Amino acid sequence: MDFAGLDAAPREQTIRQLRELSRKLVRELGFMRSTLAGSELAPSAVHAIIEIGQAPGIQARDLGELLCLDKSNTSRQAARLESLGLLRRAAVDGDGRGWGLFLTEAGQALRRKIDKFATDQVSAALTRLVPEDQQGLVRALALYSDALARDNPNMAPRPAAGAEAGALRQGYLPGCIGDIAGLHARYYAATAGFGAYFEDKVAGGLGAFVQALPAAGKEIWMHVEQGRALASIAIDGDLERGVAHLRWFIVDDSLRGGGVGRALLQRAMDFVDGHGFETYLWTFQGLQAARHLYESAGFTLAEEAPGEQWGARVVEQRFVRAARQR
Repeated sequence: MDFAGLDAAPREQTIRQLRELSRKLVRELGFMRSTLAGSELAPSAVHAIIEIGQAPGIQARDLGELLCLDKSNTSRQAARLESLGLLRRAAVDGDGRGWGLFLTEAGQALRRKIDKFATDQVSAALTRLVPEDQQGLVRALALYSDALARDNPNMAPRPAAGAEAGALRQGYLPGCIGDIAGLHARYYAATAGFGAYFEDKVAGGLGAFVQALPAAGKEIWMHVEQGRALASIAIDGDLERGVAHLRWFIVDDSLRGGGVGRALLQRAMDFVDGHGFETYLWTFQGLQAARHLYESAGFTLAEEAPGEQWGARVVEQRFVRAARQR
């Protein structure tokens, strides 16, 4: 319901006053500074710390909705906090495709520091208001914040139907090597303990691959949002041998559970079947969600053995899918 017509005369004045007060609140609370609440973090990062601390295990998409951020910005925010040792990711119980966000011990300590800073700031301000005004302030702010939340233009827009399909990109995209290498580095640092050596190997191999495109039997597909690759898969095929290597299959945490990975895998399988390729891939033991996806596409485990070629000791697994003529 819109109450705009009930008191038209002071409406413009009320708007000006609220805008002026809002700007003053932004300044006084510190949002104009590069860091917030006595931390070394930007305001959006501070709010991410607070929300994750209040809801341990929250998924990236839900965090993005709370912070009014799109998927790309949420993913970058989580990756930065993870790189600072303030955040960790863990599989969500009962959802093999989902990853929950949790604060590390350092993150919890920072959250307590932020909470104390904010509590002290508000407490000092309240000492200048009588109790009746304090309660009136709480009631008024609650009403105002709820009203702002309705049809908020700052909310991250939800994708329209079919947006995922429209974001699929085939072939080289400027910046994709760094995007895809970064996705691999962050994911495998959390799940397998890989470091700079692994990231360098991924970037080097991928760079050589895309430089050779277009090439018969070889292709790469990506899910792209705002010019950034957030998921990828590639087929490195050998026409003479009739064998293809599935490579660089990765999906950003913000897209997990949305069907993006399955759509990319299906596109790759259509490609290998069109060429009559037998297809293989290498992965690691323990990635159950990925294994389930591979097996649903017709891959079976062919061999596994311990290995350290990526910079950390893991059990490597080779999956194979027989050629299928179309």
